[in-house]
Amino acid sequence: MSDPTTTTTTARRPAWLSRLASWDVAVIAITIVVLLVASGTIDNFGTGRNYTFLLLDLLPIALMALPMTFIIVTGEIDLSVASTLGLTSAVMGSLWNSGLTIETIIPLCIVLGAVLGAVNGFFVTVLKLPSLAVTIGTMALYRGLAFVVLGDSAVADFPQSYTSWVTGTIGGSSIPNVLVPLVILAIVFGVVLHATPIGRGVFAAGASDTAARFAGIRTGRTKFWLYVVSGAVAGLAGVLWTLRYSSARADNGFGLELAVVAAVLLGGVSIFGGKGTLPGVLGGVVLLSALQNALRLQDVSNEALNIVTGVLLIISVLLPNILSSARAALRRRRRRSPSPNAGVLAGAEQ
Repeated sequence: MSDPTTTTTTARRPAWLSRLASWDVAVIAITIVVLLVASGTIDNFGTGRNYTFLLLDLLPIALMALPMTFIIVTGEIDLSVASTLGLTSAVMGSLWNSGLTIETIIPLCIVLGAVLGAVNGFFVTVLKLPSLAVTIGTMALYRGLAFVVLGDSAVADFPQSYTSWVTGTIGGSSIPNVLVPLVILAIVFGVVLHATPIGRGVFAAGASDTAARFAGIRTGRTKFWLYVVSGAVAGLAGVLWTLRYSSARADNGFGLELAVVAAVLLGGVSIFGGKGTLPGVLGGVVLLSALQNALRLQDVSNEALNIVTGVLLIISVLLPNILSSARAALRRRRRRSPSPNAGVLAGAEQ
């Protein structure tokens, strides 16, 4: 008679239940709660006018967070996006002063942003320099060039038809016109990241660059084009920023890179690469912008807003790692614990 053997069966949670317990879903749920609570407790927060301003405020952050999600998922970073916004804004003002039409200036600014992104990509993927060091350098370089182009002056006489469209709403509602291109871009980026071989290659590169290259994925080329796209989108954000405020300045978007990175990490993207979802990132953008908007309505200073952003950035890095470590420890404990049927089977053997 053969020795009795045991097979332990572990109850698996349904896929939908595991999904509901994920970080990005939690961020989206918290965002909804914050919006509801703020609308009910803070004067003027729940008005249509304030929601219009809230959406306009989050627009540049959301735009730049789309390609930033891809970059951070690959394990890299781009801290030059706000400086790219500022430089394209300055160039936009300079070109307008030189007599070019706005229809020519807008695509030129987007192309300029792509070129600036390509510079980052060249240093990171061809010269193999750390993306953190490279983009800190270009962050200062691009901002300095913006002041070289435009100095401390401002250009503020852009065509009213364009500025009115950027600040206008759809059919007299509270939904800004510029939300339409943002939604379209978010859908495109989301499909590419989560439903195409390009997206799978991005996640593979973030999980293990070496393994991805052995699997035939050209990680260097992928990262290079991600930086190009990031620069182009930052250039578009610079155009929309300039038209919204009808002011081209070299300091436009100053410090915005912190909010972009904070929103991406708050949305559940791992700073170490290989993990993250675009819906979670968009939830992080809305959550961060809603908190800042609510604090502004309470007359909180900009310095305090920076503190809130910094705290959220630390939490978004620290908390997911603590939860991951706790889950790993729990799994190890379960594997070490004896099976509940072990005593019964041992008695049967005797």
